[in-house]
Amino acid sequence: MHLTQSLELYPDTKVTQVLFKSVKNAAELKQKAVEGKINGALINPTMLVSPFQVLVAANKAFHLHSIGNMKTRSLNSEIIFNLSPTNSISDAFKRFGISDRDDSALVVVVHGKDNELQAVSDIMAMVDGQQLPVDEVSSLSDLEKIRKLYKVTPLEETCGTLLDAVVCRMAIKDVM
Repeated sequence: MHLTQSLELYPDTKVTQVLFKSVKNAAELKQKAVEGKINGALINPTMLVSPFQVLVAANKAFHLHSIGNMKTRSLNSEIIFNLSPTNSISDAFKRFGISDRDDSALVVVVHGKDNELQAVSDIMAMVDGQQLPVDEVSSLSDLEKIRKLYKVTPLEETCGTLLDAVVCRMAIKDVM
């Protein structure tokens, strides 16, 4: 049900994603994340097209973390920031972080060896919701909001996918 992938440039580092729907304690989870009691990124899955989008953001965040060039204060907040097509940290948290009234959440944990999966288990135990396979994230997506946020035109989708356009916007935000 969860998805664990190695980062290509950092093969000893893994990213685990866990998807939940019918979440009843989003406000509590958000508060714990703000207090640093959750060592993971809590993401609003309605703004995601695919788990690959999160892997790209986590890869970039970990790279910036490893070279000491993050724009935010933590690796988890950097993942959320890197999902955004803009350079506004507060806007990234509004759009991609979970809010008090959300009923779904994607938990993202960056960790080392498999024995460090305890952090993932600890967070999963805190979530009062129903776990879904991560590849079902698109069933929770709000595609119109995503198209609007990333400014994807219908013409652009004739030569590539929405995921292609989203990842492209995420990648070039630092140079635009």
